[in-house]
Amino acid sequence: AWGGSALTDDIDLPQDRDLAAMAANIPITYVPARNTIFLSFALAYAEAIAANQVYIGVNALDYSGYPDCRPDYIEAMQSVYRLGTKQGREGQPIEIVAPLINLKKTEIIELGNKLGVPWSHTWSCYAGSDTACGVCDSCRLRLAAFAELGLSDPVTSSFTP
Repeated sequence: AWGGSALTDDIDLPQDRDLAAMAANIPITYVPARNTIFLSFALAYAEAIAANQVYIGVNALDYSGYPDCRPDYIEAMQSVYRLGTKQGREGQPIEIVAPLINLKKTEIIELGNKLGVPWSHTWSCYAGSDTACGVCDSCRLRLAAFAELGLSDPVTSSFTP
């Protein structure tokens, strides 16, 4: 069983923190090796079906606090993909594509709007409830990004940033 995180254990989620506090340290919501696990499963599946790309949605705000969302981590995992697979050793490595890695939340929302994302069908909340809590770090960041763009978030619109 995984543990050591407010997302996996009975540990209180941080609430109502400002951005500086969120970025100061690796947050208690960090799940040990989460993206390593996800990328490992994705690699195994991609190689099994002879795919040449794996996508991950890490972004600039994520890597301000999470070590497994940073560009240097993605580059290191790309080396694992290249060195640890038959495809990689045969000169056809599976590429990790992180299209949002240099985007801020506001830029992601702008891109989503251009692509017609139905925001009411998306979820950022860490609380694990049927409705967004509006106070966890993820909700706060989402609220702030929509507000900065002068938009109302259909999921968290009943809360204030």
